[in-house]
Amino acid sequence: MVENITPDETLDCRGLSCPMPILKTKKAITKLKSGQILEVLSTDPGTRNDLPAFAKKSGHEYLGEKEDEGFTRFYIKVK
Repeated sequence: MVENITPDETLDCRGLSCPMPILKTKKAITKLKSGQILEVLSTDPGTRNDLPAFAKKSGHEYLGEKEDEGFTRFYIKVK
């Protein structure tokens, strides 16, 4: 399902540890409009739990994730 997503913005958090991917995601989302999609690239395994929880808590839609070479791509739709 996430294979066909075209993000409006990409946030590269590769190499960063918790809590930096979430903090940077919070900041990046404030620059996007409702309906836009943020792609977050992360190597931190904790992001797999943190991003869906953040999206739910903040009212955004977590669209899913996909594995890439050495990192994961996460997708959040801004509400």
